[in-house]
Amino acid sequence: MTAVLRPAEDTDLDEIVTIHLTARAAAPMPAGVHPEQQVRDWLAARLTVDEVWVAEVEGRVAAYARFTPTWLDDLYVAPQSQRDGLGSALLDLVKSLRPDGFGLWVFESNRPARAFYAQHGLVEVERADGSANEEHQPDIRMIWHPSN
Repeated sequence: MTAVLRPAEDTDLDEIVTIHLTARAAAPMPAGVHPEQQVRDWLAARLTVDEVWVAEVEGRVAAYARFTPTWLDDLYVAPQSQRDGLGSALLDLVKSLRPDGFGLWVFESNRPARAFYAQHGLVEVERADGSANEEHQPDIRMIWHPSN
């Protein structure tokens, strides 16, 4: 399977929202606390502020990454496209665009994501009790720095 990595466009919003919701629902993490329309409105606004890239396969968006100068806020792959290398390709892209490093938060319960990030050189630097996130579930801050 050949993926094309490209900056997200406004026309990708529907597919990005679907991936966000379905990937979260399929992962061992707390359920989202916002209804679909709020997620859609929030992601539409983030497309104009954050850097968002998609992995497109056969003309359809199959994964996306959303990040700022210092944080990787979202990296989601459609459940049917997981384990096809799309998450790795997007993470490698983020590393190339943020060569000084970045951080992210991952839920403690999401062991597959934690293992994925560790396998790709991110290290755990902080554990939190969840009081600062909307789901109120324990989470872990990981960082990537070129020296890791």
